[in-house]
Order: sequence, then C-alpha cells, then structure tokens
Amino acid sequence: MKIVVVVLIVIIFVLVIYIGLIQLQVRKINMQLEKRLRENTRQPVSIELINKDINRLTANINKYLKVEENLRLKGIREDKKFRELIVNISHDLRTPLTAIKGYQQLMKREELSQEQIKRLKIAEKHTEDLENLIQHFFEYSYLTNAEPQIDLERTNLNSLVGECLVTFIPYLEEKNLSIRLTESQSIFVLADKHLVKRIIKNLIQNCIQHTKGVIEVSLLVEDNAIISFKNLVRDLPHSDGERLFERFYTGDKARGKSGGLGLAIVKLLAEQMGGSTQAIIEDDTLDIRVSLPLYR
Repeated sequence: MKIVVVVLIVIIFVLVIYIGLIQLQVRKINMQLEKRLRENTRQPVSIELINKDINRLTANINKYLKVEENLRLKGIREDKKFRELIVNISHDLRTPLTAIKGYQQLMKREELSQEQIKRLKIAEKHTEDLENLIQHFFEYSYLTNAEPQIDLERTNLNSLVGECLVTFIPYLEEKNLSIRLTESQSIFVLADKHLVKRIIKNLIQNCIQHTKGVIEVSLLVEDNAIISFKNLVRDLPHSDGERLFERFYTGDKARGKSGGLGLAIVKLLAEQMGGSTQAIIEDDTLDIRVSLPLYR
C-alpha cells in the first residue's frame, strides 16, 4: 500500500512539474508575441519543450505570422503602386487641361461676339472646376495612402484664419463675394499649422463654389476650438448634412454639384489632428464646423 502511495505521489509530482513546464512555455510564447508587437520584430516563435500539441500550436502561429507578414509587404507594394498610379493619372489629366487653358487664353485675344464671350466664360468656369477636382483627387488619394506626418504645436488659430482669408480677397472680389469674420477672443489650438491652412483653404473654396453673397466665418470656443464657415445654399436636404463629407457625394444630382473631395479632405485632416467635423443645414444655410483640440 505504501508503495502505491509513493508511486502516486511521484506521478503527481511529475505531472505537476510537467504542467508547470507547459505553463512556462505558454508564458514564453506570449512573451515572444508581445515582443513582436512592441518592438515590431519579425522573429518567429520558438519553443524548447517537446510536446506534440504545443509544437503544432507553435508551428501554426509561425505559419499565421508568415502569412500576415507577406500580406503586409504585399499591401505596402500595392500602396506604392497606387500612389504612383495617382501621380501618373494626375499628370495625364493636367497636361491636356493646361492645353485647354492655353487655347482659352488665345481665344480671349480674338475679337469675339457677346455670345462667344459668354460661352468662353462658361468653358473657363468648367475648366476651373475640373482643375480643382483633379487637385483634390490627387490630394485625397495621397492623404489616404501615405503615413501622416503631423507636427502638433501651439498655434494661433485667429492668425492662421486671417492669413488665409486675406489671400482669397482678390478672388472673392472677382466673384462678387464678401466675408464677415467674427472672433471674440484669441484662440490657441494644438495642431499642425500646415494642415490647418489646408483645411481653411478647402472651406473657403467650398463656399466660393456653392454660394452667392456673404460668407460668415466664426471662431468659437466650446469643449474644443470651432472654425465655422456659414453660407446660403439651395435645394440641399437637411438629412444630407453629414453626407457632405463623403467622397464624391453629389447633393444636386441634376447639376452635378458636389461637396465632394474638398470636404472629405477637411474631415480627414481634422481627424488626423484629433479633431472632428460637422455640417448643419437650417433654413437654406449651410454651417460647416471643424473642431480642433485647444492648447491647454
């Protein structure tokens, strides 16, 4: 009886040691996986304990990691090809567009009738819209496929908005538009100056493209800093507010008017800096709001 008890004790002791070794090995596997994530290494998982099930588990983990790595590398190669394709398409589109604008300039030097002048102005307007669309297409494609390089710093929002608005004054006068800026205090945000300028530029261009009359620009402080661009719009359903930030969204299908890529870029840039966007439509007035983190 004593011998049986001793044998059982020995078996239990061996099993405890064996289970402990298995747990130790599982712990090592977890540590290796955590190291791969933390240090972004590509080292395969290795084991020392001879156990059929753990060997099979480790082999499957390594196979999965290898597949995942191949997919990652394939994705990098495809992203690179896609960016190159976008650059080539943009260049291919700009070349004939430049020729079109050149011919339009030559036509202006000729003696034209009032009807011909009217038609030429319409052609120039469509050419300008096409040029903006090509630029936005290139910019959006690049931003969505490139690693964002963001330099967040203390930024005076009032100064940036003022600088951007001043550069558009000649263009606004040409379009018989005016801007009314409302700001009650100095506002500092934690943001990338270049990205904020691109946001403001796109907001101004969107207003110029879709309104007539006064563009109201307001700088507000709520939980975050708010840049508000408000202008009159027509035939835009209230339910379409947030859809304005979708790629290629067309609010006026009959005329092909699009909030489109310009506002999609605004949303993308704002989110990259920890901000957000909002579109409010009330009584034929569109209020585009961009929220950015305050510098605290």
